[in-house]
Amino acid sequence: MSDASRLKAILGSFFHTPAYGDFELLEHTLIELDDAGVIERIIRPDDTDYAERVAAARTAGEREPGSFAELASDTFILPGFVDLHVHAPQWPQAGVALDEPLNVWLDQRTFPLEARFADPEFAYTVGYDLARTFLSRGTTTTLYFASAHLDGSYAVSRACAAAGQRAIVGKVVMDDPASNHDFYRDATPEQALVDTEEFLARVEALDAQGRAADPRFAGAYAAVTPRFIPSCTDEALAGLGQIAAAHDAYIQSHCNEGQWEHGVAIERFGKTDAEALASFGLLGPKSIMAHCTFMNDDDTALFAETGTVVAHCPISNAYFANSACPVRRMHEAGVRIGMGTDISGGFSPSMYDNIRQAVMASCMLEEGVDALVPQERRGAGRPSRISAPEALYLATKGGAEGLGLATGSFEVGRAFDAQVIGTRQPYTDLTGFGVFDEPGDKLARILYLATPDNIRQVWCQGKLVIER
Repeated sequence: MSDASRLKAILGSFFHTPAYGDFELLEHTLIELDDAGVIERIIRPDDTDYAERVAAARTAGEREPGSFAELASDTFILPGFVDLHVHAPQWPQAGVALDEPLNVWLDQRTFPLEARFADPEFAYTVGYDLARTFLSRGTTTTLYFASAHLDGSYAVSRACAAAGQRAIVGKVVMDDPASNHDFYRDATPEQALVDTEEFLARVEALDAQGRAADPRFAGAYAAVTPRFIPSCTDEALAGLGQIAAAHDAYIQSHCNEGQWEHGVAIERFGKTDAEALASFGLLGPKSIMAHCTFMNDDDTALFAETGTVVAHCPISNAYFANSACPVRRMHEAGVRIGMGTDISGGFSPSMYDNIRQAVMASCMLEEGVDALVPQERRGAGRPSRISAPEALYLATKGGAEGLGLATGSFEVGRAFDAQVIGTRQPYTDLTGFGVFDEPGDKLARILYLATPDNIRQVWCQGKLVIER
């Protein structure tokens, strides 16, 4: 992107969720950014210097094209989405074979596909396309599982940085010869740990290069990534916990996703998945665990105590989790929660689709789904529903807070990651014709009805990365 794409000020109407369960509409508001793409000032129409600041921004925009954006009254700006769980190598598989049992889906489709990431060029091609697709859907920050290959995983990091997305990538560890195919696994526990250390060093250098060339570089980060307990030896799990502690690195894995995974940990360790991960030093404030649908009250308390983050993947859970994630119960217990698409266990790269599914799944959890079971025994037995603004929080600020990143909302000191929603696109009119026109109604129509064509522009840390 050229310097002309650097944003210094934007005038428009902004929806965001500064706190869980609450949304705010900042109407006709001017947001000013510093040179790093971080929000420096928020000037509302009732501020005494509003007219003066708007006039100055317009004048500066005339001198420096691209530094000022003034949006029409039929557009709204939402924060960029934060996706906490994606399998980058599975992008070519999205939508394929989701009607198959999990073991068939993995053994016949997923693992042979991921094995192709031994070719860094192929890995880069897939990773770049996926990152650009996410950006076009409004997702500016993503936490990726790459593959078990060092070079292929590093290629994904390079691709995401080149695409303009803020990305946290992990080289996947799956070293147990009894649980993984010979054609796709780490050669030994020792090699898995050596490659993880090397991957962390490479990505740290990539990030440094990016920041040296461009102080507004959104950032490439690395994560320690045991695929999940069933695929890793005790030696690898213990070593990864030690590496993460030594480097203060992100940790990502799966936890309590489905009945099978839940059972493996109990049979192997006599502990739940969460308890076993904790015993290897893999739970903590920089740990993001995907799914977590089989969490009992003790597991939930353990997550709250350690600060571990749940990546809620509502579409994927409908296919492979054998259950629905109890988001409301976890939140009330103090667990930090964000949202993930889980490409390709979840078919859609759109967080809008996952926001919708998150609300639907919470209703189904509360009410139950089998009409042949008596009503009083059909549901979860406790309030479970979440609202659309609560789901939006999970997809934006909740995910950002889980990663310790200052973005996800429009507040001073946070990176300006944003998507511009045009509500009058042909065949995707979101205006509602002046009916049900309160702010909450406008936001609901965007969350439930927006298509990719409604997303007209996307900024990542003040840099324009998508324009339709």
